[in-house]
Amino acid sequence: MNTKVEQAEQAVSAADIAKYVLAAAIVAGGIFAFYWFSQWPGPVRGLVAAAGVVLGAVVMASTAKGRQTREFVSESLFELRKVVWPTRQETLRITGVILVVVVIVSLILSGFDFVISWLIRLLLGQ
Repeated sequence: MNTKVEQAEQAVSAADIAKYVLAAAIVAGGIFAFYWFSQWPGPVRGLVAAAGVVLGAVVMASTAKGRQTREFVSESLFELRKVVWPTRQETLRITGVILVVVVIVSLILSGFDFVISWLIRLLLGQ
């Protein structure tokens, strides 16, 4: 069996569960503070809620799933460095081709619609 799968199955420990609960409580506390302190200015309340989300994410990052997520993100960024992105000229050319194809297909569909509606009117005698 794959060792990463085995690690993922064994990763849920009591400490991780406690960290999940703590992270959820921190996020809930930030959202609660946003609504409870309605007399505070809006930007300050927004910062408090954002701080709750960020602190909750930091706590979540210290769990086994958080480490797996960080590893996945780092591997994804490594793979993104291998991607050969199109040049501006290639992008504009492809965009133009797509626009032309969309116009042609829409004209074909509108032609089908016109013919079908004409046939239905002919059959109904209108």
